[in-house]
Amino acid sequence: MLYKLYETQRSLMEPFSDFAQASSKLFSNPGSPLSQTPVAQRVSAAYDVFYRLGKDYEKPTFDIKTVLVDGVEVAIHERVYLDKPFCELRRFKRFSDDPATLTKLKTQPVVLIVAPLSGHYATLLRDTVRTMLQDHRVYITDWKNARLVPLSEGDFHLDDYVNYVQEFIRHLQDEYGNCHVVSVCQPTVPVLAAVSLMASRGEKTPLSMTMMGGPIDARSSPTAVNDMAAKRSYEWFENNVIYRVPEGFPGVGRRVYPGFLQHTGFVAMNPNRHMVSHYDYFKDLIKGDGASVEAHRKFYDEYNAVLDMDANYYLETISTVFQDYKLVHGTWDVRAVDGTVERVRPQDITTTALMTVEGELDDISGAGQTHAAHALCEGLTVEKNHLEAKGAGHYGIFSGRRWRDVVYPEVRAFILRSSKPPQESLSTPAVAPTTPALSEEAALMESLAEAALPIVQAEDDSKPAVTLTGAADAAAPQSESQDQQTTVTAATPAPRTSHKRRPSR
Repeated sequence: MLYKLYETQRSLMEPFSDFAQASSKLFSNPGSPLSQTPVAQRVSAAYDVFYRLGKDYEKPTFDIKTVLVDGVEVAIHERVYLDKPFCELRRFKRFSDDPATLTKLKTQPVVLIVAPLSGHYATLLRDTVRTMLQDHRVYITDWKNARLVPLSEGDFHLDDYVNYVQEFIRHLQDEYGNCHVVSVCQPTVPVLAAVSLMASRGEKTPLSMTMMGGPIDARSSPTAVNDMAAKRSYEWFENNVIYRVPEGFPGVGRRVYPGFLQHTGFVAMNPNRHMVSHYDYFKDLIKGDGASVEAHRKFYDEYNAVLDMDANYYLETISTVFQDYKLVHGTWDVRAVDGTVERVRPQDITTTALMTVEGELDDISGAGQTHAAHALCEGLTVEKNHLEAKGAGHYGIFSGRRWRDVVYPEVRAFILRSSKPPQESLSTPAVAPTTPALSEEAALMESLAEAALPIVQAEDDSKPAVTLTGAADAAAPQSESQDQQTTVTAATPAPRTSHKRRPSR
């Protein structure tokens, strides 16, 4: 019922929002007589604020057209590599007509970025992708809005998330020999499970895992997010935050955790700061401060765009990660595609290098929660590394200045070392990339994020470019090849524990 009421309210607000947008333009357009009135700027600004508060925010785009590789501009073509019912695996393919650059692109490591499925779209990692494209061949999981997935596609469980990650890794291994995996926040848990299961079966595992700000052990330094999940029962969540998708969407009837509830919860954590941010936006409109206005719009276009999550996945994540701590207790069983159920054993991972990253000021995943992966992966015979980013909050470890200047150089060096044979990686010094200076608008966006959203202690991304769509740039006919990557032989695992799945969940 709540979802229906929300959609009814949004539908009723839509014409008023459109009216506000048109009125704002009438009072700001130099060709309109209304723009010559004494209060035109204030009226236009007020209408604009009302429009942005009432509008419907659609899924953003990555908008990455080019990146610089050693000072050479490289064209980016974004395409869907694999299309699954609940996720698209996207590739950002790079093109260049410079022979030296093209040779370099062909040999750079392949990285799978596993984006969080926790309310926002994968575009929240736009800065992560843009930065890593300088030195890597990049793929990302782009999770779909559950309300757009028909019921005929079935339910989506936490087990399915783990199986998706394994399938994506196998596809990249088939094409390149092997790959590296970077998981940000929520997916650190299913990614660790996916690689653990692959190791237990004797499959080839990724060259490295980089885990950033995730709740591997949510008992460590619990945050407000952890406390809320732990203090409420499974039944409470099922009865109070799960609703069926109403008419008008392809997924009508699907049980979901609505994105608007997630967004409301985020805003409710710091309502005063959001009010101040919108009031500052109003004043910037009056002053004609175009850079600050555009920074505000870009930030909230991303922040206000949310997606629904399948109820099964959401509830199982609450139970497995935040209430029963099944990963750290060694009691997590995952259903494979063939119907068997296997125990998650991180200790079986031996040849996948591990790096964990935490933010000093992270108030989403507390100190030690991600570092706990080191104790679980006790069987590793390769590099283990940990980085605490001083002064960084949750958002700052994967986006913004601290990500680009502090975290990324370490991650890049770690991936480079993990791509080489052990004896070579020990003697090869890490080379930090040069980081482009921030534009005035990018600096304003980061300042806005820090002021508005302490839940992410935020530094926001820099100014995005225009999306390159369709065929590759005619001026850049060649792309990085898909046939060069180091292959790692899988270690001999411990015997697998497997049994038939129980008839009901």
